[in-house]
Amino acid sequence: MPRAVKFSRYGGPEVLEIAQVPRPVPGPGEVLVRVAVAPVNPGEAGIRQGVFADMWPAAFPEGQGNDFAGWVADLGTGVADFSVGDEVIGYLPRAAQADYVVSPARLLTLKPSDISFETAAPLSAVGVTAWAAVNAVGVGATDTVVVSAAAGGVGSLAAQLARLRGATVIGTAGPDNADFLRSLDVIPVQHGPGLTDRLRAAAPGGIDAFIDTFGQGNVDAAIALGVAPHRINTIADGRAVARYGVRHEAQEDAFSPQVVAELASLVAKGLLVVPISRIYPLEQVQDAYRHVQQRHTRGKIVLSLVAEEERAALAQQLRAEAPAGAPDIL
Repeated sequence: MPRAVKFSRYGGPEVLEIAQVPRPVPGPGEVLVRVAVAPVNPGEAGIRQGVFADMWPAAFPEGQGNDFAGWVADLGTGVADFSVGDEVIGYLPRAAQADYVVSPARLLTLKPSDISFETAAPLSAVGVTAWAAVNAVGVGATDTVVVSAAAGGVGSLAAQLARLRGATVIGTAGPDNADFLRSLDVIPVQHGPGLTDRLRAAAPGGIDAFIDTFGQGNVDAAIALGVAPHRINTIADGRAVARYGVRHEAQEDAFSPQVVAELASLVAKGLLVVPISRIYPLEQVQDAYRHVQQRHTRGKIVLSLVAEEERAALAQQLRAEAPAGAPDIL
């Protein structure tokens, strides 16, 4: 039977289990996707721990994972834009870490054939979040922009998107990530005590915008450096939003298949790099979350639900098993 990551009580990674579940059936306007890769995100750990229970209460047994990439396995009636075997990118809150998911067709994006599932899967979450943050602070070609935790999943993409707009980008990170940031044409500055002074030294002409992906005082530093609140965006410090009136735009403010397609096109053209720190098999989902909760990951951690050497055969099998004829159009 198909597998899905589930948890039946709030807690740490130890509450996660891999359950056997029925294969879902797509309804009208829906697509069944055989998932190849599903990323692991820090916010998902907070949901599992009950941190956001007031906002997003769990319906036990609760699923987990938001973003995914895989193959179209079946079509509901009325779906004309996809075919069985198509490679797609999607976003399905608290359900993505499963062998099969059902998604509204309107929320899926075709994956370019020349980028990997590992690279594509994070685009609908951290990619769109980075896109939203860069737009929120209005990055322009003459700006100097700071991105906190610039080697992380959102940070590394936000830094690159700001560079693509022509901005000078300073990225805060640990010393082990300095060379990585330089490879992205980002100026590395070490995080930690004394950060404000180091940022002043790195940007003697001043800082125009600040994208905070980590919290822990980064917005305070931005304010101390004279950055206008409307040019600060945080995805990690709700108290700073209330205190200073800074922006807090994230994935839900920018998601659309069109944005995901634009990000995928940048990756396919070699203009955007999605760093993958580690790939875990689905069976090691607990270890994957222990890893991501350390909050010192370069790029993304992802779960592989189909081994790379099995993917070509699986895609061929899906196409061979596809029902003849087009689905009924509503």
